[in-house]
Amino acid sequence: MDLYFLFPTISTTFIVISAVLVAIGWGLIIKGKRAAHKKTMILAAIAAVIFFIIYSSRTIFVGNTTWGGPDDLKPFYQVFLIFHIVLATVAAVFGISTLVLGFKEKYAKHRKWGRITSVIWFITAITGVAVYVLLYLLYPGGHTAPVWKAIFGIE
Repeated sequence: MDLYFLFPTISTTFIVISAVLVAIGWGLIIKGKRAAHKKTMILAAIAAVIFFIIYSSRTIFVGNTTWGGPDDLKPFYQVFLIFHIVLATVAAVFGISTLVLGFKEKYAKHRKWGRITSVIWFITAITGVAVYVLLYLLYPGGHTAPVWKAIFGIE
């Protein structure tokens, strides 16, 4: 297993862990277990941050993977990928906002935002896994240059 496959596998695992922890946290708060909910959601946020660090590091230092599937599917994949990226960005902003509301003990707003944030997070995780499956399992593609090499024009 090379770095091009290892990093995406690890980062995707962390996003799945994060989504599972969010689901567990949701269940805990429904049962009225606030302390356990808080700890679980903090762990979910940590897993999401680890995902982001691994993903960003790979993009900067190793590079990403290009579409390796049939050309006729590429436009569909690109639309799906853009949808995933926008959703992930929205989920991150909502996630941070929801956490802040919880820490500030603004529970009415936290509860309202949390429901929306969780659903967006679940969809983001599912589409992220789908991107991983498409790029690394079904249609492995080529690799792009690391961002730092592209910025400085190093080949």
